[in-house]
Amino acid sequence: MTAPLVICECFARDGLQHETTEVGTGDKIALIDAMTQAGFPRIEATSYSHPKRVPGFADASEVLTRIHRRPGVHYKATCPNPKAIDRALSDLAAGHGATELSFLASATDSHSQRNLRATREEQWTRVEEMARLAGGKFRLVGVISVALGCPFEGAVDPGRVVEDVVRFAELGAELVTVGDTVGTGTPKAVRTLWERFAREVPQVTCVAHFHDTRGTGIANCLAALDGGASHFDSAIGGVGGHPSEIRYGTGRTGNVATEDLVSVLEAEGQWTGIDLDRLMRISEQCEHVLGRQLDSKVARAGLLRPQAA
Repeated sequence: MTAPLVICECFARDGLQHETTEVGTGDKIALIDAMTQAGFPRIEATSYSHPKRVPGFADASEVLTRIHRRPGVHYKATCPNPKAIDRALSDLAAGHGATELSFLASATDSHSQRNLRATREEQWTRVEEMARLAGGKFRLVGVISVALGCPFEGAVDPGRVVEDVVRFAELGAELVTVGDTVGTGTPKAVRTLWERFAREVPQVTCVAHFHDTRGTGIANCLAALDGGASHFDSAIGGVGGHPSEIRYGTGRTGNVATEDLVSVLEAEGQWTGIDLDRLMRISEQCEHVLGRQLDSKVARAGLLRPQAA
């Protein structure tokens, strides 16, 4: 049997960063524990953002302390700056650290200055320092925002994205998340980009992270799969996207809904290793926690079933 596709569940971090509803620490822990039990091999658990700037993640250390872990499951924390690495190292020394740390970069200078308050080169200098401080104690995950189109600069040269993947690889990143931050990617562009990753940077696993802003998220995931992708990011209910205080224009900003992605992959004969019944119960739990109906189509209409040959 071939290895399953790897789905990283991003509700607890990338999903919640866009929410105005305050989610309690206990609810976060219960959701992450349920995700672990459902079989997700990677879970984006929290962010070491500055507690005053992003109060929703002020409980990062408590969340990482209290979750019930399963061997082989990776729990990821986002680190926006070198000070975040100090917190990550402190938690690791105390016995409850994240197993993965993600470092952020933008494919364009305009987005980098708007989102990270630094030019691209300034942010890369920070990333290099963070990788040095991490000292090989975590699995490193690079993140490239606006890789398939920028709201400020328009089209992005795929060659620059490949170069950024190489830069992350040289810093020791095993995974590089390639983000369609504003949902401007198309299936043809996505498939071509992942085919290029396979040719030019085969030593790195590139993660497909697509937003469904223009309704192309699932189609782009399937195109990435055709191009050789084996790792995907998604968020239950399709929540998340860019931070709530940053506006890139009109339209939805959410991630691909995990329920919809896993449903179509399994119906197509792909193996995800995720318990579908548990996933649907978590979907209901997420809606309850946020107090509203979320954007998953499958949550309303039911799971797809494999078609007879």
